[in-house]
Amino acid sequence: MVKITDVARRAGVSPSTVSYALSGKRPISDATRRRVQAAARELGYRPHPGARDPADRRSKVLALSLPMRSGVHVPVVTQFAVAVVTAARAHDHDVLLLTHGASEEGVGRLADTAAADAVVVMDVQLDDPRLPLLRSLSLPSVLIGVPADPDGLTCVDLDFHAAGELCVDHLARLGHRTVALVGSPPEVYVRRTAFARRLVQGFTAAADRHRLASCVHPCGSGREAARALAERLLREQPALTGVVVHNEPLLDPLIDAFEQLGLRIPGDLSLVAVCPAPVAAGARVPVTSVTVPSAELGARAVHLLVRKLSGAPVPQVTVLPPRLTERGSTAPRMP
Repeated sequence: MVKITDVARRAGVSPSTVSYALSGKRPISDATRRRVQAAARELGYRPHPGARDPADRRSKVLALSLPMRSGVHVPVVTQFAVAVVTAARAHDHDVLLLTHGASEEGVGRLADTAAADAVVVMDVQLDDPRLPLLRSLSLPSVLIGVPADPDGLTCVDLDFHAAGELCVDHLARLGHRTVALVGSPPEVYVRRTAFARRLVQGFTAAADRHRLASCVHPCGSGREAARALAERLLREQPALTGVVVHNEPLLDPLIDAFEQLGLRIPGDLSLVAVCPAPVAAGARVPVTSVTVPSAELGARAVHLLVRKLSGAPVPQVTVLPPRLTERGSTAPRMP
């Protein structure tokens, strides 16, 4: 079966350009349109009817585009996947899991085969390469994550910018004047993953607003990485008394590392995390945290998709306000 990606390769354009050229949804130069049409004729490409008219689809399947890449914390993304599956079943839909990389290829194949009625897209980057094709296709989609330009898309996420601010606000109220953010693995920032970048922006903005000394350090996984970073933080910021962690596998390793270096939590060092509530509550020292509401986000994404499939209007961007729960890892700064 000839796919939209095959036509794109033959014409020397992107799959989204093929979709635009054949559907007329956006202006395409005459030369490009003719090249795409010629490639489609040569290959015998015919858009699947289900890719053009969602009302005709009867698959009762939703797709979940969840790239399994370096830096992705599998236990947390599994929570999102379970939430999507649970919500989909409540609407009498099954779920097709797509674990391909964040490229147009997987979305193009999905549209070509009409294997699903709609798609939930996760691990969204600020300039995600899947977005042009998602905008051009009739396949309804909802992103769990907000790219730099959400125009023409439907997005839902935690307000990670506000979450970063809330963590710093909490530490500032407790009197902490020097804070650090232990962030996600470096490759997450290199990919310009939206949630990670926005949390850094919120953390930095709040630290500047409170006139705190601050720094941001991405960190890999494992106890050795946690120990090395703890040593570096104390060496470079000897006055450090507050740490925000946006890297849930490092919670216990960081607590152990700081205590081995002679710091009591929360007596000498307060710790706040942005992570699912069970992870924070189950740490060796229960950690004050801003909850990542995976169940609510997954359910919201499916609800928005079902509304889109029915033709009902939906908001372009929905962001959930962050909620902070105090536990035993934060306390007023010692004089």
